[in-house]
Amino acid sequence: MKKYTITVNGVAYDVTVEEGTSSAVQSAPKAAAPAPAAAPAAPAPAAAPAGTQGSVEVTSPMPGKILAVKKNPGDAVKAGDPILVLEAMKMENDIVAPQDGTVASVNVSVGDSVESGAVLATLN
Repeated sequence: MKKYTITVNGVAYDVTVEEGTSSAVQSAPKAAAPAPAAAPAAPAPAAAPAGTQGSVEVTSPMPGKILAVKKNPGDAVKAGDPILVLEAMKMENDIVAPQDGTVASVNVSVGDSVESGAVLATLN
């Protein structure tokens, strides 16, 4: 076993690592981490009408704000085509189609705040 002290965001952690096994890693914080400020709850995006949801979900990889909607329901997309633009940490991130298909629904609007994992659009 090896012991390490790792500092993450100013909080030191003592970590014990077993070598050569796939057993669990034990860690204990040296000091209590400060509680993060609670973010205001974002309103739930309006759901698409029943029957228009696609089988492939395009989800948000991080919390942020929708800056642009580049594709509309019915538009054909190829894998890697941008569907939306998400602003996170003052950077613009293209949210792209994971595969070829047709946009079935767009579940957000420009200006909406979204959480990580939120379904932004669906494809068929």
